[in-house]
Amino acid sequence: MKASRIAAAVAVAASAVLAVSAPAFAHVSVQPEGEAAKGGYAVVDFKVPNERDNASTNKVEVNFPTDHPLASVMPQPLDGWSVKVTKTKLAKPLTMHGEKISEAVSKVTWTATGKGIEPGFFQKFPLSVGALPEDTDELVFKAIQTYDNKEVVRWIEPQQEGQEEPENPAPVLTLSEASADGHHGSSGTAKDASDTSTATPAASSDSSDTTARVLGVVGIVVGAAGVAYGVLAGRRRTEA
Repeated sequence: MKASRIAAAVAVAASAVLAVSAPAFAHVSVQPEGEAAKGGYAVVDFKVPNERDNASTNKVEVNFPTDHPLASVMPQPLDGWSVKVTKTKLAKPLTMHGEKISEAVSKVTWTATGKGIEPGFFQKFPLSVGALPEDTDELVFKAIQTYDNKEVVRWIEPQQEGQEEPENPAPVLTLSEASADGHHGSSGTAKDASDTSTATPAASSDSSDTTARVLGVVGIVVGAAGVAYGVLAGRRRTEA
């Protein structure tokens, strides 16, 4: 009787741990294809997973940082999606490669013309961006994800140093240093981006990272079960 109660308690604890860990697997994120070096150009992918089992994502909006504006942003055409690039005039013009830039991209919006991102899938949205700033180590974007049931999820919360990850963290692009020979990493354009026109099953995304996290959770659960079994066995020996 005691053994069954302990087993039930361990199962409940395991479910709680998995419930807490699961959302961390499904954030909107941004990663470069190759590297994103300061002062250079890069192709970056905004990865948007569908976190719902009863609705599809039909709109994705990415807002660009105003403190480090990007003059060149080119999207890759995606089947099943229309894209709109919004530019805004800069309060203070920039000089890039000897040319004065008076406006920069403030927002890119993708709208589904088909089924969108269905439950159990994710979609990558590639952009060619540059020139990347040289006076910061990262760029923070704010993404807004809309579902066809009118639900809106705002991925806009910045990560505070020394604090736990927020519930809806903003995508962060980490910038690398330019190489010693003066090269700035990838000079790719939207045409260089890999073909990601169709949504991909979420289960295949970041498999190594997800597997590591799941194994970690399983280890915690197995350890808890072992402790519970040891306590029960000790009690039985004492009673005997």
